[in-house]
Amino acid sequence: MPPDRVRIDFRKYPDSTHWQYDLFPLAEDGYGHWLWGPPGTRAQRGDEPPITFDYTNVKLVSPDWWAAMWSTTGEPEVYVDICTPAVWSEDRVTMVDLDLDVVRLRSGAVRLLDEDEFAEHQVALAYPPELIEGALAAAERVRAMLSAGEEPFASAGEARLAEALALQDAAPPGS
Repeated sequence: MPPDRVRIDFRKYPDSTHWQYDLFPLAEDGYGHWLWGPPGTRAQRGDEPPITFDYTNVKLVSPDWWAAMWSTTGEPEVYVDICTPAVWSEDRVTMVDLDLDVVRLRSGAVRLLDEDEFAEHQVALAYPPELIEGALAAAERVRAMLSAGEEPFASAGEARLAEALALQDAAPPGS
């Protein structure tokens, strides 16, 4: 039986707390594990005060070096964190955020973000070569997929977001 909630445990290299929040299981398919959060989902980054999302979001935890998010906010259309491949436990998924992010705006423009932070952390945190190579290769794969409109970035993500909205409208979690 799948868990009622899945803890998203984003870390920073080598093992410090980054983003922490809980999402609800939605589906599993060839793209990975789909999770969702309704408005009111609380998240905390490190020791910062918690925040509350005022929108619905869907996260795809891929078996590759990335996790993507679609939301009902305006921009970006899709936000992809480049991270180590996910490690799953019963009710938790842990990934190490590797700074780089790839986004696609609603205009179709694709952008690679935080290259400066990635370069700084390679030195300051002594990223091993396999981490650097894995992150750069994943960023390029994701950028190409987003630019070409390949799945799950063509319609699958938006379809899963629609599923989450229907679930939310039918019976909000915790109600």
